[in-house]
Order: sequence, then structure tokens, then C-alpha cells
Amino acid sequence: MAFPGEADEALEQALRAATEHHMAGRLEQAGAGYRQVLALRPGHGVTLHRFGILSLQSGRFEAARDMLAQAVALDPAAWWSMCSLGQALEALGRFQEAAEAFAGAIALNPDCLEAWLGRGASCRSLGLGREAVEAYLQAVRLQPDHAEAQNDLGIVLQDAGRIKEAIAAFRRALDLRDDFPLAHSNLGNALLLDRQVAPALAVLKRAVERWPDFPGAWYNLGNAAFAGSRFPEAAAAYRRALTLDPGHLAAHNNLGNTLQAMGQFEAALDTCLAALNIDPDFMDAYNNASAAARALGRMDQAVELLRAAVDRRPDFAVTHCNLGNLLKDIGSMDEAILSFRRALELDPGDSVTRSNLAYAVCFLPGCSSEAILRENLDWDRAYPQPAPPRHANVPDPGRRLRIGYVSPDFREHCQSLFTLPLLSHHDHGPFEIVCYAKVAKPDAITLRIKAHTDLWRDTVGLTDVEVADLVRADRVDILVDLTMHMSNGRPGVFTRKPAPVQVAWLAYPGTTGIAAMDYRLTDPYLDPPGEHDAWYSETSIRLRDTFWCYDPLTAEPRPGPLPALSNGYVTFGSLNNFCKVTPAVLALWAQVLNAVPGSRLLLLAQPGSHRQRVLEHLGEAGVEPGRVAFAPFQPRLDYLALHQKVDLCLDTFPYNGHTTSLDATWMGVPVVTRLGGTVVGRAGWSQLCNLDLRELAADSDPDFVRIATGLAGDLPRLAALRAGLRARMEASPLMDGPRFTRSMESAFREMWRHWCAKQAI
Repeated sequence: MAFPGEADEALEQALRAATEHHMAGRLEQAGAGYRQVLALRPGHGVTLHRFGILSLQSGRFEAARDMLAQAVALDPAAWWSMCSLGQALEALGRFQEAAEAFAGAIALNPDCLEAWLGRGASCRSLGLGREAVEAYLQAVRLQPDHAEAQNDLGIVLQDAGRIKEAIAAFRRALDLRDDFPLAHSNLGNALLLDRQVAPALAVLKRAVERWPDFPGAWYNLGNAAFAGSRFPEAAAAYRRALTLDPGHLAAHNNLGNTLQAMGQFEAALDTCLAALNIDPDFMDAYNNASAAARALGRMDQAVELLRAAVDRRPDFAVTHCNLGNLLKDIGSMDEAILSFRRALELDPGDSVTRSNLAYAVCFLPGCSSEAILRENLDWDRAYPQPAPPRHANVPDPGRRLRIGYVSPDFREHCQSLFTLPLLSHHDHGPFEIVCYAKVAKPDAITLRIKAHTDLWRDTVGLTDVEVADLVRADRVDILVDLTMHMSNGRPGVFTRKPAPVQVAWLAYPGTTGIAAMDYRLTDPYLDPPGEHDAWYSETSIRLRDTFWCYDPLTAEPRPGPLPALSNGYVTFGSLNNFCKVTPAVLALWAQVLNAVPGSRLLLLAQPGSHRQRVLEHLGEAGVEPGRVAFAPFQPRLDYLALHQKVDLCLDTFPYNGHTTSLDATWMGVPVVTRLGGTVVGRAGWSQLCNLDLRELAADSDPDFVRIATGLAGDLPRLAALRAGLRARMEASPLMDGPRFTRSMESAFREMWRHWCAKQAI
């Protein structure tokens, strides 16, 4: 039997020995010693605290929490135990309790650095950005030379969008400790977020030279190289990161994006699928794998990937939006609309999805002008903007005007077939031309367009707010939206009204629904005066002749002879976007095919089950599968050459061919059109009126069949049309660049005079 004094002495000796083992890193012996102490005195607070710390160091977080909670209960004033309890709770992922424990320790000892650091980390995990910043700021006030605290401060400042302050914090961390690879990597990433691409590359290259086995630095270097369009360097950096850390999902994903940017779609697909093998719930990899499959023309695989993603994560809005775009491409318009609406249910603030929906409804059979307007007005109501400050532009009706054009497609893109004829004929005396170009990969067409401007603004990487600020600073008088709600458009710039006058043109004839968009350009055939103006939120201004002025940008290939003369049968064709090929369109085309024995049909469509759907629809109407041929997407010259196989084009409805009909006409192939009830369904009428070929426009299904079969049955007339169609087009307003540009400039002057008049009131 031990006397009380002997027991205390044995306890102290055991605690001393256990502590020595602990400090020497002999954790197993230390644990045995602490257990011995607690056997002598189960409620010994100091031992509970030290044993709790040892358990924390050993990864036994539950045990650590239990012992430290006992220590705090025994001595509520023991701030050191409270701080350690916070660390155990944080290790267990119980961030709210951890934050409260750290706050308790701080209340007892405001100078406890570890408590401020712990509170900063737990608040960050809880998404409490402001509280996290305050905690780390206090930590660096207590110990300004603490490099890790400065680095952590930089991280939470970056999370809060305070990028320049984050850069300063990372630099302070490196001033204190240059041998700090994480801070080097973080600094490079922050510089990249601040769009300082060259400095970011320099910092990150130094980092990987000093620490070649640090995957995070290689990953950030890949991001910086990608931002600088240095895609081979980016791919090499991501691959190095993956060699060091094969499970780095973000590196897999970004390598896939880089390979897509390099046009290596097969490798991109393989990379994304490899990421999915690591984590079947990685949504970004599904979306990027689908994009790569789509680029490879594997539409069924692309759809299957997105459907699998939706099954795994039904609440991920981006996937629903991407699935909607893909379904639209393969002509499943009703399903596409449902996908867009589901995406908006999940994320009502996603302006891209709402734009996709606002545009997609134009393709829906039976969708009225009123319904299209309503969908576009919904877009505008979803993103209300404060009234812009008063514009400082001088309201002089006769002065030189600065015209700004906004587009992501100043490049090899169908839009350039129309922007070049305009921009190349602008009169730079009364008009100064500015282009706001979101072109990630400039090409030869970009350089041609740029040569016709007075000022070129590269807006890649800029937010809509930043672009709007730039437009306002440039004192643009009239800002023209060339994309509207189509892919990569910037409707968010126009909602902020950075220019006194704003106008929509070119993307498609229609409406944006944006209250800040003053005008839309149209023509007398798309919108006969007084008939349709109520279905647009903008004021309609009619150009003199035509909405389109076309330049094919090539004289080759030539139209060639009428194929039917050598084939012995007529080939009808439609090389339109496949989303326009609806069951109603196929039913009407089937009537034409059945009325012209032996005739064939050529359609442009990527491989996939949607081709089989076409054959089934036509088969139900009596058209044998052998009479229908498909061609995949192909380079422009090859696509134009496809028209050499076509005798007569059949237009789509309710969305007519626009660029595709002009391409067909250029290649000598007449287009029989069916007038629709919405403006996109009057494109064929407008173009035919400008070609003086009104007789090819039908206002009913029987009329469409009559016109198409009549031409197919009169090969001499069809051959004569083919022989003269290119010259007819060149002589028409559709290719008269100077005439069209004067009409545009007249419209701009009319808009400006109206604005000046309002300023005088």
C-alpha cells in the first residue's frame, strides 16, 4: 500500500518520463507512460492534454477529442487544451465545433497564435470567408514573421477575390522563407488569377526547377501555360504533375482540355476517361469527355456520357445544360428544352443556360413569336441591372461616331462571311470602328478583320463587367451585338448599357429581350413594316435591302454541272444544322421524294442513332433507306464541294437556312423555301426576294411540294438556274458590300440622331 506522498511522486516520475519520450518522438513509450499516469489518477488534466496531443499526432483523432474534451471539462480556463481540442475537431471534419473551440481559446487568451490559425482554417472550411480573413490577419499581427500564416492569409484573401492582397501576402511569406515551395506555387496561381500570365509563368518555372517533385507547382504551371495559349507546354506540365501524382483529378481534366485545344480529341477523350476511372463521380471529366467525343463526331457516345453523369449527379446543373446543347445538335429539340429547364431549376442564376433556352425555342415547331419573346424577356428579368450612369458622349448628330462590334467569332467562322463585307467597306471618315474580340485562338481571318478596324480590344479572360467598363471608357457611341444569345455571346455586357445606343444584328434575326438593347436590325422581307414589330423588345430598323451581305471568302470550288444530267436521278439536299431537321420537315420532304421517282436526299449529320431516326421517319412515309445519304461535318471547302452532288436544296422550317442557303446559292444550287410564322422562318423569303427568285418560296406545304417537284421535273430549267446562280448572286444586294455598308451606316446615323434628340429634351 502506497502512502499519498509516494503516489504523487510515482505519478510525477511517470509523467516526466512519458513527457521525455514524447518530446523525443518515442510516441509508443510516451503513450504507455501517459496511460500509467492516468491509471494512477484518471482525471489528471495535464496528462489528458498531453495524451490528447499525442493521439492527435498519431492520427487517432476520436481518442484525441475525447481526452482533450475531458481536459477542458476539468479546467475550463485551460486555453491550451481548448485550442488543442479545436485541432482535434478540425481533424475530424467537425468544423463548426472546431471554430467554436478556437473562439473559446481566443476568448481566454487573445494572444494564442495557434488558436487564430486554427480558427482561420475552420472558418475557411465552413465557407466563412470574412471570418477566415479576420482570423489570419490577427495571426500575422501577432507574429508578422510567421511565413505559414502569411501563406494561409494569401489563400483566404484569394478565396475572397482580393487577389492583389493575396499576391502581397504570398510575397511576404517568400520574403520570410524563400525555401517554401507551396508559397511559390500559390504566388504563381494568384498572379495567373490576376491575369499576369508572364510573371506567373516565371514564378512557376522557378518553382518546378527548385522542386521538380512538387506536383502542385507543375499543375499550376500547366494552368499558366494554358492561359498563355502555350498548349504544348501546358500539356507537358500536366503530364509531369500526373507522373508525380497519378490521382490528381484536376490535372487529368485540364490535360484533357489542353489536348482539345490542340485538336487532339482522341487523346483528350482518353485522358478524361482515365479521370473517370479514378473517380466515377468527377462531373467535369464527364462533361469534357463528352465534348471530346462530340468533336470526334461520336454523338451517341457524347450523349451517353452526359446521361451517365446526370444519373450519378442529378443536381449538377452544368451537365443538364451541356446535355441540352447536345440533344439540340442531334435534333431532339423537346428533350433539349427539358434539359435546359431542368438546369435552370437547379441554378436559376445561370445566364448561359438561360441564353441557350432563349435561342433554342426559335427552333421549336409551333413555337410562336409571342412565346419566343416571352422566353427572351424572362432572360432579362432574371438578371436585373442598376440604371447606368449618364453617358458622357457628346450629343452632336453630325460628328464622327465610334461604332463598337462585340463578338467571339472574329475568326474562321461563318459569321466572318458577313462581318468582312461590312468592316472592309466602312467609311472611316464619319465612323471609327472598334472590335471587342473574345477570340482565344486568332487565325488568318482574325488578322484580316483586325486590319479593317481603328481599335482592336482583346477581351479574352475579361468578365462582362470589365468589358462593359472598357466600352464605357472607350466612349463608344453605338455598340453592336453580333452574337445575341448564341454560344459565347456577351448579353451581360449589353444589360449594363455601356454605350448610349445598343443594337442587335447578325447572329440571327430575332429579339434579345434585353431592355437595354435599343434596336434590332432587320429588312423589309423579314419584317414587313407594321406586321411583326410587337414581337421584339427592341425597336426594329429595316436595312434597305437585306439583313445579310455575304462574301464566301473563296472562289473555289466551282458549282459544276447539274448532277442529275449524269446521275439519271435528282438529288435533293439539306446541309443545314441538323437541329432544324424535325419530324414535320421530314414529312414534307417525304412528299417531295415520293412525287419524284428515283430521287435521292443528301443530309449533313454526324454519325449516330439520330441518322437512323431520320431513316425511320422517312421510311414510315414510304421513302426507302437506300435513297437517303448522310455526310459528316467537314472543312469548309469540302462542305462547299458537297453541293456539287446536289441538284436542288429543300429548306427547313420553322427555322430556315440562313448561311447554309447562301452557301448553296453560291454553289449554284437553288433553295426551295417554306415561309414560317416567325422571323427565322422568313430568311429564305428575304434571300429569294433579293435574288429576284420569289417563285421558289412557298407559303403552304402543297405549294412547297409543287415548286420542288416542278423544278425537279424540268432539268433544263434547273441546269440554267445552276449555271447563272452565282452571277445572279454576285449582282444582287446579297453581295454588294458597299451598298450594304452605306445602308448600315445610314441606320447608325438614324439611331444616333434619335439619341441626340432625346438628350435635348
